[in-house]
Amino acid sequence: MGCYGTIFALSSGRPPAGLAVVRISGPQAQIAGIRLAGRLPEPRRATLAVLRDAEGAPLDRALVLFFPGPASATGEDLVEFHLHGGRAVVAAVLAALAAVPDLRLAEPGEFSRRAHANGKMDLAEVEGLADLIAAETEAQRKQAFGLASGALSRRVEGWRARLVRALMLVEAGVDFSDEGDVPDSLLAPARAEARHLADELAQAIADARRGERVRDGMTVAIAGPPNAGKSTLLNRLAGREAAIVSAIPG
Repeated sequence: MGCYGTIFALSSGRPPAGLAVVRISGPQAQIAGIRLAGRLPEPRRATLAVLRDAEGAPLDRALVLFFPGPASATGEDLVEFHLHGGRAVVAAVLAALAAVPDLRLAEPGEFSRRAHANGKMDLAEVEGLADLIAAETEAQRKQAFGLASGALSRRVEGWRARLVRALMLVEAGVDFSDEGDVPDSLLAPARAEARHLADELAQAIADARRGERVRDGMTVAIAGPPNAGKSTLLNRLAGREAAIVSAIPG
């Protein structure tokens, strides 16, 4: 599905929770926000409002934010409701949005898809964001944060720029070698740069394989007879009381 229409979804974790964030993105986001909140605040300024359904019944008191496109997370007009995270509250707000014409519930990952389509995130950053949300360990968090922050994208752009410079030297040496005004030494730095890039790419591929192990984790089984110390070993490895230790077998 393309990036068409106006979408909405719960963008935070599943309720119940202390706070829930409902996000609306697309050409009708402003209209939908006004339908529920009565009015929208100035761009990027939070304001407190009572959200109401089509009959005017109050749903919740929430913080309302408006980010006009293209200067938003998705590159489109974007409205956020920060409301209480109870199941009934979230369900009522989502139902009220579903009743607004030309709005539909977002598909999984559609906000990120629109951000990518509108140049707000590249594919590496989208993947990093998904990994960051799913991260369970500190190593996974650090790796995912670097990816989501554009570290890989900046590195690749640096490689591209260096490769373009090396190509320029090669083309200059080929095109103007018979004119006498281009030094013969142009090809030497181009070859050196190409070798350096090849080494860096090989190292990056090796790092990527290690990164996959960090992201996917490992499955380890601790087996042995009762009271052999399996739970004690697990707690030592985990650095916390992950399993109950007892002198009673089993």
